[in-house]
Amino acid sequence: MTSDDPVRRGGREAQRRRTRKAIVEAAVRLSAGGVTPSIDEIAAAADVSRRTVYVYFPSLDHLLIDATAGALNEPPVEEALADPAIAGDPAARVDALIRTLLKYSPQSLPLGRRLIRLTVDPPTGATGDTGEPSGPRRGPRRIEWLEQACAPLRDNLSQEEFRRLISALTIVVGWEAQIALRDVRGLDPEAEQEAITWAARALVQTAIREHEAGSP
Repeated sequence: MTSDDPVRRGGREAQRRRTRKAIVEAAVRLSAGGVTPSIDEIAAAADVSRRTVYVYFPSLDHLLIDATAGALNEPPVEEALADPAIAGDPAARVDALIRTLLKYSPQSLPLGRRLIRLTVDPPTGATGDTGEPSGPRRGPRRIEWLEQACAPLRDNLSQEEFRRLISALTIVVGWEAQIALRDVRGLDPEAEQEAITWAARALVQTAIREHEAGSP
């Protein structure tokens, strides 16, 4: 088994997600009292080093915005995806995810704009002593929700087909798509939701159709 083996890559990715989640949860807990915590305080609460925090977040502002957005969106998203009525319907589950995210967009989209600005053009020196952060600049929250929504397809699609579907959905479900539809297309919230839902459903249906066409 080489270092590039999918099992090992998956294990490393799971560990990274757990570490990042611990850092974000520590930031949320410490911020609950209305006082802005320091990087050192967050690192201690998450039981990681200051250097580790900077591996995942190039600045304290980045971390706190991400934590706030997560605290706002995670409970309603988890509740929506736990609905037993849509347990086996990936398209309906993606629809539910989109509806929930857009419902809270008046509060979360301003955070999204700030977070995108920070990750696209991080300030000089924001990475601390770790240099340029490796891997994704943003957290895996959106990927995790999309994988959870599309979970009924895991046993039907190949691993590569499933990964490609999640990558494609990442383009149309999220703050970037909302910003494009509002700033470039000038859509109102109702038209925005219709466009995002249509695009996401088209991707899910295409993935299923292509898999069935290629099956013996």
